[in-house]
Amino acid sequence: MTGIVYKSTGSWYHIKSEDGAFYQCRIKGKFRIKGIKSTNPIAVGDKVVFDLEKKGDEEIGVIKTILDRENFIVRKSVNLSKQTHIIAANVDQVFLLITINNPPTFTAFIDRFLVTSRAYRVDTVLVFNKIDSYEIEERAEILYLKDIYEAIGYTCIEVSATQNKNVDIIKEMMLDKTSMFVGHSGVGKTTLVNAIEPSLDLKTKAISDQHKQGQHTTTFAEMFDLSFDARIIDTPGIKGFGVVDMYKYELGDYFPEFFELKQHCKFNDCLHLKEPQCAVKEALEDEEISWSRYRSYLQILEGEEETEHYRTDVWNEDDNE
Repeated sequence: MTGIVYKSTGSWYHIKSEDGAFYQCRIKGKFRIKGIKSTNPIAVGDKVVFDLEKKGDEEIGVIKTILDRENFIVRKSVNLSKQTHIIAANVDQVFLLITINNPPTFTAFIDRFLVTSRAYRVDTVLVFNKIDSYEIEERAEILYLKDIYEAIGYTCIEVSATQNKNVDIIKEMMLDKTSMFVGHSGVGKTTLVNAIEPSLDLKTKAISDQHKQGQHTTTFAEMFDLSFDARIIDTPGIKGFGVVDMYKYELGDYFPEFFELKQHCKFNDCLHLKEPQCAVKEALEDEEISWSRYRSYLQILEGEEETEHYRTDVWNEDDNE
C-alpha cells in the first residue's frame, strides 16, 4: 500500500493511504541505519510504501520504502550538531511567521531559513503576524524588513490572526497545495492555523512574560486536510535554525541578490569577502544590498551558530565592517 505520513511521534507514524483510510505504522529497526543521517528517517509529508500485518486483533502497518522526495526542509538538530532533523517533506510552500516582539524574530533566523528553503527548492512566503499589536516604531520596522525582502523577490504579507486581517489572502495562496507553517514559539502559528480552519481547534498557549517567548504547544509536526482543498503542516516552534551541509562557494547562490550580481565579479569563485572587483561588495557599499543580509551571509559562511551575539536590531546598520 502507498500513503502519506501525516504525523510522526518518533516511533509511530500516522499514514493516510491512497483510499483515504488512516493506519498506524512503524519501521523496522534496521531501516533506521541505511545511510540516513537525520534523527528522523521518515518525516511528515513523506510518501511511503507499507504492508499491513495482523497482531492479534490489531492491524499494524510496517513501512518498507520511502518514495523519492520532491523536496524537504532540514536543519541541524538541537544539542546534536552532527545530526540533522527533517522538519517536513514534499512541501509546496512555507509560510514563515515573523513577529517584531513577543517574541522577536531576528534577521539572522529569517535569512538562515530562506537560504535552506531556497537550497532545497521550497518557496517561502514571509508572514508578518500580530500587526494589530504594534506601535509606530514597530510598524516602521516591519515596513523596513518588507522593503528588504520584497526587493529580492520574496512575497511578504501583513497578518493579524486574532483580527482575521489578510487571512483570506493566505487561504487563497494555499488552495490545492501542501503548506507548512513555521516560526519561533509564540509567533502565533497555531492561532493563524485556527483562523484559517476553525474546526481544527488546535491548542494555543500564552506568551511567557519572563522570557517573552512562546511556550511550545506543538510537540510534533502534523499535517491536516482542510475543508477548502488544501493541506497544512503545523510544526513545533523553532528556537534556532542550523544550516546543514552548505558548500561555501554555493552559499551566495542562495542569496538571490548576490546570485544576480555574481556574474559581474572579477572571479568566478568570488566569496564576496576581500576579493578585488567584487560586484556584491560594491553593491553593498552603494547600499543596494542590505547590511543585515550580508551579515547573515558572513555568519553562515564562517560556520557560526545563530547566537544572541547576532540578534541585533535591524536598525544597527553601523556595524558595517
